Amino acid sequence: MKRKEHTCKSNFSYRFLCLVVFVTASTVFSSAQNSEQLIANDTSKVQARVIGLKNICVHVLELEKTLKLYREILGFKLDDAEVFQGKGIEGMLAMKLKANDLAITLSLTAPEYIHTIGPVGNTNHNHFMLQVNDIGPIGDKLKEEGYTLENENYVRDKYTFFVGPNGEIIGLSAW
Repeated sequence: MKRKEHTCKSNFSYRFLCLVVFVTASTVFSSAQNSEQLIANDTSKVQARVIGLKNICVHVLELEKTLKLYREILGFKLDDAEVFQGKGIEGMLAMKLKANDLAITLSLTAPEYIHTIGPVGNTNHNHFMLQVNDIGPIGDKLKEEGYTLENENYVRDKYTFFVGPNGEIIGLSAW
């Protein structure tokens, strides 16, 4: 009989503890929602944060190889092109390439300003990662074109990195 009372008390304690945890979690969740709604309603108190990727720009050093990589191998399409005017950028060609909703600008500096571009790899830029739907054929084609892939198991692991013709480090991910 005492054993039964002990079990009953334990079950009651367990249920009570679960109820307390549930009520506490609900209160915290509700408070978090309310504070987010208050912040959303008062635009002067919205916390600054990243909301997306605005642009990737690659300074082109080897035009033919760059176009072959981005258009033929990676599947980007030319969306727009513009020649800039102004001090230091006069004659710069900017080609906007798109793949679905991702845009990359390839920037080709006019010959008279080529000295303004720093050495390859000296950008403090690590890499950018492109999401792909099937990494196998793309990785295979990159290797055929002489690119060295950082991860030889790219099909199994679903990612790899390589260095583009302008010193840019490009990652590919199929996850």
